Amino acid sequence: MRTLVHFVLFFVISLSVGFGLSYWALEKGQLFGTLHIGPWIAWSDVGSPQPDPYTRAYISRNANLELSRTEGIKFVAKQDSDGRNILAECTYRIDGTTPETSLWTLMAVNAQGASLTLEGGPMTLRSDQINRADDGSFALRVGPSLSPSNWLETSANGQMILILTLYDSSVFSGLSSLSNSLPSIFVERC
Repeated sequence: MRTLVHFVLFFVISLSVGFGLSYWALEKGQLFGTLHIGPWIAWSDVGSPQPDPYTRAYISRNANLELSRTEGIKFVAKQDSDGRNILAECTYRIDGTTPETSLWTLMAVNAQGASLTLEGGPMTLRSDQINRADDGSFALRVGPSLSPSNWLETSANGQMILILTLYDSSVFSGLSSLSNSLPSIFVERC
């Protein structure tokens, strides 16, 4: 009887740890198969011919049509550079540069993937439409408050997720980590 209890206990603990780690890896994207640059997270094996099991589970779970590695990569930010959740009712300043890329877009969505931008307004900011500093850096604003220059207006409350998609990018080209810098995200007003 004691052996049976130990076996059941071992079985329950094994399943709990296995499913728990898998859930954590898929939900938080912090264990396996992800690329972290500041507050931005990307599943680096999405679009590769042989993705790892966690990436395959992520693709199946989200049922998104993803870009191949040669086409680009999608970075997601659920928290700002200070580690706080990004909220749609706040205005955020996104400063910095991106790796060398042909084009990039920035979107603001909710947890279900629906756009949080104002109806009738632009759904994304695109790299070919923004003002830049002389050194190539940029300053973007995302939020409901009117902001000068590069602004993506949101019109909702609650959790906001920022999606930065780099098309035809050098992220996987083996260049130094300095070329793989992504912009920082800071709350400006809330």
